[in-house]
Amino acid sequence: MIALPSQPLAPTDRTGHAALRALLERPVPAVMGVLNITPDSFSDGGQFIAPEQALVRARAMITDGVDIIDIGAESTRPYKGAQPVMADEELARLRPVLADVVALGVPVSIDSMKSEVVAWALDQGAAIANDVWGLQRDAGMAALVAARNVPVVVMHNRDSVDPSLDIVKDMAAFFQRSLDIATKAGIARDSIVLDPGIGFGKTPEQSMTALARLDELGSFGLPILVGASRKRFIASVSPSEPQDRLGGSIAAHVIAAQRGARIIRTHDVAATLQALRVTEAIESKR
Repeated sequence: MIALPSQPLAPTDRTGHAALRALLERPVPAVMGVLNITPDSFSDGGQFIAPEQALVRARAMITDGVDIIDIGAESTRPYKGAQPVMADEELARLRPVLADVVALGVPVSIDSMKSEVVAWALDQGAAIANDVWGLQRDAGMAALVAARNVPVVVMHNRDSVDPSLDIVKDMAAFFQRSLDIATKAGIARDSIVLDPGIGFGKTPEQSMTALARLDELGSFGLPILVGASRKRFIASVSPSEPQDRLGGSIAAHVIAAQRGARIIRTHDVAATLQALRVTEAIESKR
């Protein structure tokens, strides 16, 4: 665990809240584009680790219509094989890139489970914290989010897979623990977005169940983010490599949107946005 810096933290303004609220009010879900500055991410490891490549990728996503850019510098691939990195290494990957991505003008979320990294990214202009351990791994994360007054994505995760679980009940219990932590830290409820963590600590069947029963998470009354892009459960239905799972990703994301997801996290911005817009246009004719 990484302790928070000893010096007082200046509250961040509510720019992230305003931008997120505006996106959530639209009829079509917001699209969050993935920007992995890592050598080992499961789908695009190494492609964008060079700063110039990362910026080209960010600009391309903006051209494609992305609403939020989610930047991460440590692989949190939902299968075995991800190599943990220290905060110093994560920061070394982000320093040449993050401020330039922020300067492009699209809200940026920082995908990190380390409060030290998130604090630095917020100082550079990132607007949203994205914690794949839902405030439950780094004891300083909740206090940081509260002090900076920024939106936070709280993702469901597990250290190991248990095929016997009712995964939706497990997610609900996990989210309740996260919300209790958030309340104690002073995080405003309207700052929180829930993410079922498709593929993380789940069998392929459990990932599909989580999507099929996504609307059950509506009982929390919070926005839901879904990132099913190129995940392994798609290959369990239609054998394929990550880069060949666009069709399955779009199918999962359209279903997620129909079941209440308000943010879709994807590697394939243009195709996903087109699918969501067409779905909404058709549904509006009913």
